[in-house]
Formats: sequence, structure tokens, C-alpha cells
Amino acid sequence: MSTEKVRPTKLKFKGEKTKKKRKHEDGEEGPSRRRRRDDNDEAPETWVLPDNPTEIRGPTFIVHPSDPSPICITYDSTRGRIVLQSVDKDKTDDSPPPSIKDRTPTDVSQVWVVTRVAGASTINLRTGVGEGKFISCDKHGIVSADREARGPQEEWTPIVLPDGMVAFQNVYEKYMSVDEVAGGQLALRGDSDEIGFGERFWVKIQNKYKKEAHEEEKKRKEGLIDVSSIDETSTNKMYQAWGAGRTVVSTGDKKELKKAKKEGRLAEALLDRRAKLKSDRFC
Repeated sequence: MSTEKVRPTKLKFKGEKTKKKRKHEDGEEGPSRRRRRDDNDEAPETWVLPDNPTEIRGPTFIVHPSDPSPICITYDSTRGRIVLQSVDKDKTDDSPPPSIKDRTPTDVSQVWVVTRVAGASTINLRTGVGEGKFISCDKHGIVSADREARGPQEEWTPIVLPDGMVAFQNVYEKYMSVDEVAGGQLALRGDSDEIGFGERFWVKIQNKYKKEAHEEEKKRKEGLIDVSSIDETSTNKMYQAWGAGRTVVSTGDKKELKKAKKEGRLAEALLDRRAKLKSDRFC
């Protein structure tokens, strides 16, 4: 039998570099590959931690690691106010509590709906119950959830910290925090200058929205998303805070949108069309 080495049949071009593949030992797995596999294995409704700010969207559960029991930000629709509630308030047995990272919402009042403007770094936090009020913060640091429309005071910039926790910065460049007020009670404030223990929250989102963010980022990198395209339906869905989940689109002629796009004022034209659908304060 000939001992001559068999040459590979794959076509190669002169000067082409051979790609070297890193070999993993049995059972060895890189961190990024393991994380992607774990995310893909999770069910769509599973609550997971975000890896970056763009993944914070959709139903969101916000918990602060207070002692002796963690507290979550909830909304009391009866009184129309934010309430900081112990996640163990309904606990009846003596079993050890789960890890704070394993906590999930047990009531719809504990869930907030996060929306964001396409391409923006800021988000809006809307109640998941009641009439859909937005969390806002005024210049005095008072945090409330009684606004029907979003504006600068309703914008928050999420900052994912190295340990996976999240801080929320408002338009005045101050941070949301859990603070002790008169009577020993805890309340949300928005006037902290630095990120400390009181300004750090664990945030959990649903796995399907995390995957959605990954897909959008992948398409954006591949140039499959045209950010300048005219998609009035998606834009209105993102901005409208009314309509009971129904997206309303202007019936006006779209020729003006094409003209506005050529002139570089597409966003302004879309805003004008949304303003005519209802009241300016909803745009």
C-alpha cells in the first residue's frame, strides 16, 4: 500500500491563510458559547438577567437587595402610587428563601412594561396594571407613577454594572435609589449623585425579549435593518401610550413622508402625523 500522504481536495487560492480552529477538551466550553446555549434552552417566558442595556424591554421585574428581605418595586393601582414591597410578604412556611437571582414576580403589580425609542439609550417604565402610568422623576428627586404620557422626566437610562446589577439614571443625571423616609419606611428617590448600595437593583426580563434584542443587534451589524426606512406602524406602536394595545396609523397621504425623508425631516413628519391622531401630549 502506498504511504503517500493524501492531499486535501478543498479548493484553495494562492495567499489564502488557513484558519486555525481552537480545540476544546472533552467537557470544556467557552463562556460565551455556554451563555448562548443556556439562553436558547430557556423557555420564552422564563425570567432572565439582561447582559446589556438594550436587552431591557418588555415585562420587567425590579428587585432591590434590602435586608432582611429583598423588596420589589410595585404599583398600587387603588391608590395610584409606587409601593416598595417585600418579596417574602406572602411567605407562610419556614423553608429557606430562594436566591435573589432566582426571584420571579408573583403578582402582576410587580411587573413593569419597558418601552424604548428605536436607537435611543433611554427607556420608559410603565405600569403593568391600571391605566398604564409612567414612572417619572422631577427636579426635586420625587419619583412617582402618575403620568399618562412620556416626556423627559419619564426617561431613564439603564446602566448594567459589572456584577450584573442595574442602576437607573434620570434626565437630571441623578440615580434612582431606595431611601429611608420618616417613620422608618422605604421609598423611591431620584436625587442620588453616585451609585451605591441603595442605587443598585436586580432586573429580570423575559427570555424572548432578550433573544429579540440579540436578533435586532445581529441584523443591524449585518446591515439588514434600514434605520431610515419609513415604518409608520412600528414607530406609532413604539410611541403610543394609548389605544389599549391597538396601533393607530394616520390615513393621510404617505407622499409627504417620502418628501420629508428626502429633506431629512422624517422624524418630524411622523410626529406631526401622530399629533393629529389624538392629543399632542400622547406623542
